[in-house]
Amino acid sequence: MAGHFRSFIWDPVLILSQIVLMQCIYYSFLGLWLAGVDGLVQINRSLDQIFSYEVLGFTTTQGVLSMMAFILNSLTCALGLWFFIRRGKQCLDFTVTVHFFHMIGCWVYNSRLPAALSWWLVNVACIALMAVTGEYLCMRTELRAIPVNTGPKANL
Repeated sequence: MAGHFRSFIWDPVLILSQIVLMQCIYYSFLGLWLAGVDGLVQINRSLDQIFSYEVLGFTTTQGVLSMMAFILNSLTCALGLWFFIRRGKQCLDFTVTVHFFHMIGCWVYNSRLPAALSWWLVNVACIALMAVTGEYLCMRTELRAIPVNTGPKANL
């Protein structure tokens, strides 16, 4: 493997810690976005806004604001991908993993799989937005020119 740029090294501890970190970022910032949105319209905060798929919907103000918080959270998580994952080709993997664990959490919280179409639409849109934005940011960083020192050379 010597001589390969950014050769892949299997490090399960790193991968698991990145997964845990991304889950923490996902729920922390989702809670902050929901608290901010709830503060604007004086809605009571609850775990239902995060885990209950019946809250997300196009018909109520709370549902629309919750969907807005989920969309804003995917942009925040894309920044997390950029800062902590730093590999464009791993952004989709970590995005799907975060949302898969969120789906498992919703399943446990509601005692059944999410059945609302709005929940699936919001999460698919969030997956796409988070993965594409995170990959774009990571690729910009990966493709940045490597500076070459063009200063005066010492004549030895």
